[in-house]
Amino acid sequence: MRNPKIIQGVFAATVLCLAACGGPKKQEQKAPPPVPVTVYTIAKEPAVYFDMYPATITPLNQVDLKAQVTGYITGVYFTDGQRVRKGQKLYDIDRQQYQAAYDQAVANLNVVKAGLAKTQQDADRYTDLLKQDAIAKQKVDYALADLQSAKMQVAAAQANVSKLGNDLRFATIYAPFDGTIGISQAKVGTLVTANQNILNTVSTDNPMAADIFVDQKEIQRFLQLQARPGAVADSTFSLLLTDNSIYPGSGHISLMDRAVDPQTGTIKTRLVFPNNGHLKPGMNTNVRVRNNQGGQFLLAPYKAVVEQMGEYFVFVVNDSSKVTQQKVVLGTRVNDKVIIKTGLQEGDRIVSEGVQKLKEGAAVNTGNAAKK
Repeated sequence: MRNPKIIQGVFAATVLCLAACGGPKKQEQKAPPPVPVTVYTIAKEPAVYFDMYPATITPLNQVDLKAQVTGYITGVYFTDGQRVRKGQKLYDIDRQQYQAAYDQAVANLNVVKAGLAKTQQDADRYTDLLKQDAIAKQKVDYALADLQSAKMQVAAAQANVSKLGNDLRFATIYAPFDGTIGISQAKVGTLVTANQNILNTVSTDNPMAADIFVDQKEIQRFLQLQARPGAVADSTFSLLLTDNSIYPGSGHISLMDRAVDPQTGTIKTRLVFPNNGHLKPGMNTNVRVRNNQGGQFLLAPYKAVVEQMGEYFVFVVNDSSKVTQQKVVLGTRVNDKVIIKTGLQEGDRIVSEGVQKLKEGAAVNTGNAAKK
């Protein structure tokens, strides 16, 4: 059993010790030092910028070459990928069988023509005898019927010669226009079927088209660009290639489609660019359209903008050297700056360097010279 006097003594000693130490002391909290930043004063400035439109490079003219007769390929008269001239021979398809059929049809035509000449003579002679009442009318009728039959045989023979002549011509395939031919899908000895096999593709290569889709809200703008006096290729339209280089050639609007696509609300627009050999059909690029709007724009350094959950903010410095996070709506980027559509006013000071260390209400040290 514990001694009550000992317990009382321990309790009294503890109380005296706490009183002497003055109890637990609270640690003093110091405010963080101001964050050193660089500020930028918002001002209106002239800006030249480009709107970007995804584009596909397309030849102005392109034709798939198909066999129009059936047979074996007996000749190929080009090198894959070479430039060809209009009318240049490209393929032969077993001409012997079509030549033989044509020659036979011509011979048959000559035979029926000879028969027609004899029948015509008989009909003329019998008609003259009938006038002299020296022959029965029935025999004249028979002669005239034979003449009509002979004429029909000649017409049929001529039609057959024309058909086989076309087959003979189609057995040789020629380039339909100046352009570049692709890789052949048929070699010598390949059996091709009429109107089924695509042998190759020929397309024009200079100039080339770039097809874009323009929102219906911008139709009037593009119509004005198309109809401007003396509209020619200039710096208004340029191509941004996949390696982010600017294509060394300017374009112009060739045409706009007849109707807006009701599904997308866009209209197909075709621009034409000169081709120095670097533009190939099917390439994906971007068409840059320089803004044609005059005036001043509110610009801010792009590095001053912070993105959060798909929204954009800047830190505005107030008179107390503290920052407030301000939501902004961005326009087009112009070099290292961006157009501010809404959220800021001329004269506002924003943090352009040091935004990574800031949070709402943080104190800042703006000792660095403000920039414009």
